[in-house]
Amino acid sequence: MRVGAIDCGTNSIRLLVADIDPAAGSLHDVVRRMEVVRLGQGIDRTGVIAAESMERTLATTREYAAQCRSLGAAKVRFVATSASRDARNASEFAEGVRTAFADEWREPVEPEVVTGDEEARLSFTGATGDLLAQGVAGPYLVVDLGGGSTEFVRGTDAVEAARSVNIGCVRMTERHLVSDPPTEAEIAAAVGDIDAAIDDAADVVPFEGVRALVGLAGTVTTIAAHQLRLPTYDSAAIHLSKAPVDEILRAAADLLHMTRAQRAALPYMHPGRVDVIGAGALVWSRIIERVAGAAGLDGVIASEHDILDGIARSLVE
Repeated sequence: MRVGAIDCGTNSIRLLVADIDPAAGSLHDVVRRMEVVRLGQGIDRTGVIAAESMERTLATTREYAAQCRSLGAAKVRFVATSASRDARNASEFAEGVRTAFADEWREPVEPEVVTGDEEARLSFTGATGDLLAQGVAGPYLVVDLGGGSTEFVRGTDAVEAARSVNIGCVRMTERHLVSDPPTEAEIAAAVGDIDAAIDDAADVVPFEGVRALVGLAGTVTTIAAHQLRLPTYDSAAIHLSKAPVDEILRAAADLLHMTRAQRAALPYMHPGRVDVIGAGALVWSRIIERVAGAAGLDGVIASEHDILDGIARSLVE
């Protein structure tokens, strides 16, 4: 079955059109796209989606709907996460999504503002299929580090515990890391928020006994690209790469303390991540230190397969 999956987050909106064989459990990409639209810009401060952010996101939604039609997707699921959960005007955005699909795909699509727990389940489903195939043993701790929220999910064959907390690269940048590069005082303030959120997650999701820490989403994969010193962004090289904890922590610290101009010059850096990757790197490094210490891990895995793959798979479950 050919399906379309759309993940609309705080920083980016992504499309996956894929062919899925339910019997074999296989998923083959037809097209995979990502656009940085910053839907959640300013939401932490204002509580609403800004008009220009909504306009950018809905314009890309129309493109995605048209592509789903042209590629022959039989089913489409549109999932919105942290920014849409937080915004008072999320209903206006949802109506714009319905209109875009009615006009372009010619079929009704109801945008879903999923809970943090559902977001965690979808991320786990998308991330763990390849781990099982590669013989990576669980229990896994899957961490989906987004723009506005971060999901912690533990399990092996299924989700055992999950928690979504409100830390992410956009939220921490806007709340704390406003200087270029960030000051030590700004970093210390951000660490206070991040560590409190990790404490909250650890109350629900045990870190002890985890055998693999798996990071998802653009912040994590960009840090992996930096650690690997890739000449360009290479999904194949990044997917399921495992790096020593100390090397990933050094790469994260490096990105945190760079200026925006220095980050922009990196050959694997997406322009839409330049201003927020420092905060994302700080979040990821605090999580790694906490989890690796509790579980005795010596390495961290980066995955290119995440909630988007979980959304696609959910259409044939």
